[in-house]
Amino acid sequence: MKLLPLAAAAALCVLSFSTHAHPNDAEHRALRQMERAQTGLYRAYFPDLATGRKAAISFHNNLVESNWKQGFLVLELDGPEIAALHGFGFRITPAADLVQRRNRFLDQVDAGGNGVQAIPGFACYETVEETFAAAEGITVAKPQLATWTDVGDSWAKTRGLGGYDMKVLKLTNSVVGGTKPKLFINAAIHAREYTTAPLVLSFARWLTDGYGSNADATWILDHHEVHLLLQTNPDGRKKAEAGLSWRKNTNTDYCSGNSVGADLNRNFTFQWNSTGGAGSSGNPCSETFRGPNPASEPETQAVEAYIRSLWPDRRGPAMTDAAPADTSGIHLDIHSYSELVLWPWGSTPGQAPNGTALQTLGRRFAWYNGYTPMQSIGLYPTDGTSEGPSYGELGVAAYTFELGTSFFQSCSTYSNTIQPDNLPALIYAAKVVRTPYLTPAGPDTVNVVLPGSVTPGSAATLTAQVTDTRFNQSNGSEGVQAITGASAYIGTPPWAPGAVAIPLTAVDGSFNSSTENVTGSLPTAGLANGQYLVYVVGTDAAGATGPVSAGFLNVGSAPPPAITLTVTKGPGTPRRTPVNLAWTGATGNRVDLYRNGALLAATPNDGAYSENRAAGTWSYKICQRGSNTACSATQSITTP
Repeated sequence: MKLLPLAAAAALCVLSFSTHAHPNDAEHRALRQMERAQTGLYRAYFPDLATGRKAAISFHNNLVESNWKQGFLVLELDGPEIAALHGFGFRITPAADLVQRRNRFLDQVDAGGNGVQAIPGFACYETVEETFAAAEGITVAKPQLATWTDVGDSWAKTRGLGGYDMKVLKLTNSVVGGTKPKLFINAAIHAREYTTAPLVLSFARWLTDGYGSNADATWILDHHEVHLLLQTNPDGRKKAEAGLSWRKNTNTDYCSGNSVGADLNRNFTFQWNSTGGAGSSGNPCSETFRGPNPASEPETQAVEAYIRSLWPDRRGPAMTDAAPADTSGIHLDIHSYSELVLWPWGSTPGQAPNGTALQTLGRRFAWYNGYTPMQSIGLYPTDGTSEGPSYGELGVAAYTFELGTSFFQSCSTYSNTIQPDNLPALIYAAKVVRTPYLTPAGPDTVNVVLPGSVTPGSAATLTAQVTDTRFNQSNGSEGVQAITGASAYIGTPPWAPGAVAIPLTAVDGSFNSSTENVTGSLPTAGLANGQYLVYVVGTDAAGATGPVSAGFLNVGSAPPPAITLTVTKGPGTPRRTPVNLAWTGATGNRVDLYRNGALLAATPNDGAYSENRAAGTWSYKICQRGSNTACSATQSITTP
């Protein structure tokens, strides 16, 4: 009998599935006892990194941990699966020590008592109820920017067994009208993937907390829409919050015990069961059970209906039909784990018809988070997955992020690596969503700096950097172009009627490099006192214009306080060199921290921050929270 990953157990008994139970009630204790019985954990040493990455996709339902540096995956496997991996050159050894570690964790959860409300041992991750409360709190605090909409019901709710509404947090400035490009992000479709919903919630907070003070957050919400389905599988998530390695929804029509439910990410209509059983399972007890019919599950139905409500159909019916290059919209499905950025197709090794453009944007995302960019297919195909309704049906650019190295990722890893590395990737998606098949080919603009204030009628000096180098080249390569120009726009974005371009010049006198520092003098004659968004874009030798980055121009306003930053490094090893930041002069209880021009996160303003970095050159600056002008000078350091 197939051993399923951690959460799956033999069909011992059918238990009730009240989704609002405590993690330590009798039901969850019984489920954890079933999980302790699963002992078939193995270290699978891959012959090369590329094969290991593909195996992480194909055996995602079996994954327990990944260790790319030491060259192995931890998988729960049965005999045929071991034989299959041997055929791809894997060396397999038992991992009894990890079984013991897993059981010690479950013992600790059992010892927590019936009053436990938060996720046992993972206080940094919001529960379903805490996620919903936080989202609703955003709408109360920022009603102009946020709405909280019921788009369907979870399986348990449809059966009157508790359950949850499927709710989307929509973020945009409702005062600014017109048709806006739409970014849709869903998280936690696989329940045990702890990091996914908190990351997306942190993105919502970055946008709404920064509106009016962070220039990029402000223009994104003025001119784009961001739609966040924070808990795509809330019933299953409650099982995972009880310490269970739960993947599927909780539909008790399928199997029993720890193995009930359907894999929602094999249940989508497009290409459902299209790979002859290779990409999903017809066994109701399997972790990749696709359901008895396409979109049989209410959660899947809700996601499909919402996607179809966001975008028109711009792709033909054939697998080879490309969407037009100017197609708007991006769909991100946030998963863990394996440190991957994936794009269609996953059901066939053939390149998607928009594959070149999908690859370009994927390599941009992977520059931020340091993950491997690749097409979704692994050693074996997958079918019925979430990019089906978005890219497969409608032609909208669709990606999967696989965060981190573990389902039950530690809070320290999440806070120090996953959240700060992936938040900038989500921000980039929000920037390029207007034309994701075109804009990522153009250069990035970073480090936009404007004076704290200027008197009316005087010129304001702008500086910035334009670079076409920010691609992850770890899996293939992307062409890098010389910068040929840059422009600034005061008050009106470059795509809008009436936008007036102010040419910028290269600081070194000529545009001839893939990275250029640029400057320009912005006229303020005729501008009333107040704050203005300044939009800056660059163009490369291929004629591609990249995404907007913005700063605030304050006409007649008082200058912000000065911030002083120092950066030092401590002794370490490759990938573990401590970088220490210290600053003075910042006010408020939080500051914005930038690394290499990308916003990492809002950081407590205690005057210090540390992180470990791999070999390379790293540039940092500290800004008043939400300000692109009240910043320290950029400080750089090189790690061995």
